[in-house]
Amino acid sequence: MSVRRWGAGLGATAVLVATGAWVLWPKDVDARLWSEVRPVIEARLAADSRGSGYGETVPGLRARWFCRAEAVDLEERDGLVRAGVTTLCMEYGERGGALVECGGSKYPQVVRLKRETDGGYRVVSREEPPDGAGYAEWEKDHFGFFTESELDGAMSDTPLKTAARAHFGLPADARVTDC
Repeated sequence: MSVRRWGAGLGATAVLVATGAWVLWPKDVDARLWSEVRPVIEARLAADSRGSGYGETVPGLRARWFCRAEAVDLEERDGLVRAGVTTLCMEYGERGGALVECGGSKYPQVVRLKRETDGGYRVVSREEPPDGAGYAEWEKDHFGFFTESELDGAMSDTPLKTAARAHFGLPADARVTDC
């Protein structure tokens, strides 16, 4: 085979690979839209977590859930928003001047929101992967190949601890103990 054919073949392959990566690569997240929907998503996560933690059954802890979400993909169409997010929810309480960590969970979700007439948003649906078998397939179906790796990254619980310490009136350096 001639050098020209090899060159043309390699060039065509490079174009196909680049096009495929461009189509499948995660999109940039609209910071303005994310700043509007993030508080709504996080409030819904915390509300939906209520009643599911061990700490809530321990008298005197006053345990509650603190949640955060990070956008993986975000798309708005005709007043509807699809937010692919990775979430971290932690249950904290307070005992003897210490922050008490009782449990938590981290997993990806697809949250759909609708723009209200007042300009705010409300959550209309949330989807999360099944436990065990089907988890990886759900991630692939809902987030795609390139985005999937972003879901497995570490999420810091530091902002949640900071919020929990403030909520319970604890100093910023209050120690953290187990439930």
